[in-house]
Amino acid sequence: MKKWRFGLLVMAAFVMLVLAACTNSDPDAAPETDADADSQEEGEQQEAAVNEDGKVEIEFWHAMSGGGQESLDAIAEGFNESQDKYVVKPEFQGSYEELLTKLRSIGGTKDAPALMQVFEIGTKYMIDSGYIEPVQKFIDEDGYDLSQLEENILNYYSVDGELYSMPFNSSTPVLLYNKDAFREAGLDPEKAPETFADVIHASSQLKTDEMYGFSMLTYGWFFEELLATQGGLYVNEENGRAGNATEAVFNGPEGLNVFRFLDTMNKEGTFGNFGTNWDDIRAAFSSGKVAMYMDSSAGIANAIESSPFEVGAAYIPHADEVKRHGVIIGGASLWMSKGIADEEQQAAWEFMKYLTTPEIQAKWHLDTGYFAINPDAYEEDIVKEKWAEYPQFQVTVNQLQDTEPSVVTQGALISVFPESRQQIVTALENLYQGADPQQVLDEAVEGTNRAIEIANQTNQ
Repeated sequence: MKKWRFGLLVMAAFVMLVLAACTNSDPDAAPETDADADSQEEGEQQEAAVNEDGKVEIEFWHAMSGGGQESLDAIAEGFNESQDKYVVKPEFQGSYEELLTKLRSIGGTKDAPALMQVFEIGTKYMIDSGYIEPVQKFIDEDGYDLSQLEENILNYYSVDGELYSMPFNSSTPVLLYNKDAFREAGLDPEKAPETFADVIHASSQLKTDEMYGFSMLTYGWFFEELLATQGGLYVNEENGRAGNATEAVFNGPEGLNVFRFLDTMNKEGTFGNFGTNWDDIRAAFSSGKVAMYMDSSAGIANAIESSPFEVGAAYIPHADEVKRHGVIIGGASLWMSKGIADEEQQAAWEFMKYLTTPEIQAKWHLDTGYFAINPDAYEEDIVKEKWAEYPQFQVTVNQLQDTEPSVVTQGALISVFPESRQQIVTALENLYQGADPQQVLDEAVEGTNRAIEIANQTNQ
């Protein structure tokens, strides 16, 4: 118990350091001077950056690497060539966390990028930061029709009926499974497990000396999804949607269902623990070391192409005694800076609109595996042809569109989500070492509550 308390104190100190680095309400910062205020006012009246051709140039900070970066660069180039007023310059800034750290140092100043990509769990922080201009302003001024976009993606980034950022790279979890292994185990390869009990049973049938039945990355996002699909809240105040959350509630019946589900298979030896690295669990699946696992919908194409067997895709499982509520959107959205020149904001808005067109969303969907935020993209011929080749893609779209809109499937809003996810990682690691499911969940809630308390005090 003493070790546990000491660990909590260390965690609390760490959270305080993180919050000092990730909030613009730094309690130790020097008080604002008149010069500072004048500087900010000047920043709000900045002249637009214009290149030698007389076009307004804006920076677009993003965290896409590999194929995602290549696709994004091509999309920006297409936008730049499609009109003669604006130039968008994509700039890779590292991981989501690295990008947000860099943004904190210049957010709200004339040096801030006009456009930035921030992961979904940074939503609450961005809204509270004072750095951003809600895109709802431009939607209203332009009469932009939001009904053309996917409702269950818009829901996450909408608060009190206002859209703060434009959804961009969006994904959900999906259950992938080895159809060949199902056949060999005498299971129907066209009937994937639907409930926790189904997965537990199938895992016992699929387990061999070389293959585990099921695995899940040790990552908080998957826990959040398995919680939400049962209708479980993550924090109070209606998942932080009705007001600032003050405590976590994920250690209730729904959260315990998830931990007992994993604990059962772990104790039976049918669960494969491949840690926290996406590459490791994906390699385990494609090499036949595990028959079923949960992945991001954006990982489907790679799973199919790298596996020497037929890959099935299905909705994520849910507890037996509840109905399926659906999934929470993951990924990231695009935010517009506040205090930059009007022309730069307009350039950012025009690029956002370009990104949401069916043609561009079809390309993005096929290049990366992320959802098209404009469902009309799925009617494009290139998408229909790809879906004929990879019907697994349509499973993820169906799962998203079958999701029931609610504060549960909107996802929780808390500014300390990264810290809370780490609490879940620790809880899962302890669970796999034999700890009691309820105990480790309670400890994760207590750690999250401490982080929330510090954040709320800091923001005051």
